[in-house]
Amino acid sequence: MFPAGKAMLGRVVDALGVPIDGRGALSAHERRRVEVKAPGIIERKSVHEPMQTGLKAVDSLVPIGRGQRELIIGDRQTGKTAIAIDTILNQKQLNSKADSETLYCVYVAIGQKRSTVAQLVQILSEANALEYSILVAATASDPAPLQFLAPYFWVCHGGIFPR
Repeated sequence: MFPAGKAMLGRVVDALGVPIDGRGALSAHERRRVEVKAPGIIERKSVHEPMQTGLKAVDSLVPIGRGQRELIIGDRQTGKTAIAIDTILNQKQLNSKADSETLYCVYVAIGQKRSTVAQLVQILSEANALEYSILVAATASDPAPLQFLAPYFWVCHGGIFPR
């Protein structure tokens, strides 16, 4: 069971959902199981609204739907983090509208240096992007089991926010 819900927004947590941002314990939050039976294809809400990443190459070549989960993988030093952070920052313009239209972001840093995660937190904080984001960090110095669990935390939050 992982902590979940809007209480997680604006927080930096480890792969178990324990806050590591120095802001104390989480406020009231729900707990969710990771291994929940996925809804059938008929029951799922269709992905019909595009999500603008702000990166023209991505938006035109590999369009992403609002509410769609997206995994960014690639070799070292190829710009995966830059694409993800730019996309999160670009949501600020769209998220200034009604709360019902807010697009929430969950960023999971697996195997990155602690200093890199600290830089990401600073960038997102300065842009007020943490208010609609959750940052999960399983750094290179964390034990392998925590790095293994980090994507599961992300999956747990992928379907929690309404679309």
